[in-house]
Amino acid sequence: MSLPYKHDLIPRARELRKEMTPQERRLWYVYLSKQMPRFQRQKVISGFIVDFYCHAARLVVEVDGTQHRQEQGLAYDAERDAVLKANGLTVLRFDNHEIDMNFSGVCYTIDEFIRNCGNPLSSPS
Repeated sequence: MSLPYKHDLIPRARELRKEMTPQERRLWYVYLSKQMPRFQRQKVISGFIVDFYCHAARLVVEVDGTQHRQEQGLAYDAERDAVLKANGLTVLRFDNHEIDMNFSGVCYTIDEFIRNCGNPLSSPS
């Protein structure tokens, strides 16, 4: 099943791929880019650009900065997560501090989700 997306967001997604935060860059280059099943970065889904997306696991991985802990960010994330969930996706959120201080734990959590979603292509860590 393909997901809805807005074509006009594609140029912005390309920009975001070039402008990843240090934590997004680390998660992508050290871990997610080597994962099976395959992840995509800065994927347009519905009216949003998600940080990382795995179609086979129906999984969105978000790396959040401090703006996501403020009232406006929390409200936006709740709305966004509801739309993604309505499309049959699960969202795992990690803040920058988690990536910096517990990188192996973040990778383990993603691995466990993929392993438990019943995907035969998932690989052990």
